[in-house]
Amino acid sequence: MIKYLAILLCFIPLCLSAQQQKEEVDAFFIRKIYDKALTDARCYSWLDYLTHRIGGRLAGSPQAAAAVEYTRQMLDTMGLDTVWLQPCMVPHWVRGEKEQVRIVNSLKMGTIELKALALGNSVGTGPRGITAEVVEVKGLDDVDSLGESLRGKIVFYNGPMDPTELNTFNAYGKAAGQRVWGASRASRYGAVGVLVRSLTTRLDDIPHTGSLAYDDELPRIPALAISTNDAELLSRLLQDEPIRVFLRSTCEMMGEAPSYSVIGEIRGSEQPEEIILVGGHLDSWDVGAGAHDDGAGCVHAMEVLHLIKQLGYRPKRTIRCVLFMNEENGLRGGRAYWKWSNDRKEYHMAAIESDRGGFTPRGFTADGHDDVFNKKFKKVAEWLPLLEPYGLAIRKGGSGADISGLKEQKGLLFGFEPDSQRYFDYHHTAIDTFDAVDKRELELGAASMMSLVYLLDKYGL
Repeated sequence: MIKYLAILLCFIPLCLSAQQQKEEVDAFFIRKIYDKALTDARCYSWLDYLTHRIGGRLAGSPQAAAAVEYTRQMLDTMGLDTVWLQPCMVPHWVRGEKEQVRIVNSLKMGTIELKALALGNSVGTGPRGITAEVVEVKGLDDVDSLGESLRGKIVFYNGPMDPTELNTFNAYGKAAGQRVWGASRASRYGAVGVLVRSLTTRLDDIPHTGSLAYDDELPRIPALAISTNDAELLSRLLQDEPIRVFLRSTCEMMGEAPSYSVIGEIRGSEQPEEIILVGGHLDSWDVGAGAHDDGAGCVHAMEVLHLIKQLGYRPKRTIRCVLFMNEENGLRGGRAYWKWSNDRKEYHMAAIESDRGGFTPRGFTADGHDDVFNKKFKKVAEWLPLLEPYGLAIRKGGSGADISGLKEQKGLLFGFEPDSQRYFDYHHTAIDTFDAVDKRELELGAASMMSLVYLLDKYGL
């Protein structure tokens, strides 16, 4: 017994030494990833082209088509095993002429122009516009309480994002329902139009667009967002006097148009049937340049493949970059990809989506099928000592809209998580432009994603 114990005690240091060596190898390679990303990355120049030469890339637009061709060509220059376009039909919505929102009867301040943007997928008012009395509500439940008294009125949703939420995405999630469903809820009671407070914690003069969804059983009424400063002003005036507002928008849905998601991959050398996806969405709103939302996410994903090639790393598993089309107002690219992948009986061991901007990396959120999530998340948590020196954590949470439909394949889904405090200053606005993105922060994001890809590829789940 003593002899066996002595042998065991001799063996333990050897095991510890092997484990330590393995960790040192991983730490050294992750350091190489960061060094390469901060010196030789191309993601910033790709984003420059997408935002300056192409601009806003609303699904179905010529700019979206140009972005498809540009990113396909860039992936094609990397020496990947395969690059292809995956077709999808997308809603083709156009904004039309500049929107007009005007207070027309204030005794206190006279006629006042409000800064506004039509919400995506909204119908227009018609060329003559509409004028009606405004009724302020804080959310969807207030509309139900007021009921038929809203007939013939314009409903003004003035529910702010909660500034006490440290995670601004939580605040956005709680407030976004009024934008998405507000028009249909108001239409149920005979309202003729909707104004929505822009979804940002900041008080400014910049309106934020974003998508709405209509209930097919109800009349479709026009919906526009106004800036937070104008929302505050309108609310104050309504406390003192009845207010009538003139709305004019000429947006319309032009039917459906053919488009594509862009895909490139490096096939795995040992377990090619296990796929690790990195991706973002290529479309953006038309009013800005889609720099943070989601040009940054697209070039993050492209840079992962570029870094793999630059580092001479040969992955065991298939690494696939997917630039999804039509996340903003339809999710058609994501849905087409899920169906195609499921029909082929593919297995996405992991998928990482970047759709929260190009700010300083904080880590990743993780999601997955209930049957496997806890066991696989425990495996990933073992890698935290390798990621923490770079300020990265991994926590339970959501992943991303475009990869959400892969959950049934029972891999792990990750959302890249940068610092969120300034994201909703730019989200869905005309100021989401190239100069809002910092080069170093963007490169650090690509390195963060590549580091997680490396660990997933080397150790699996």
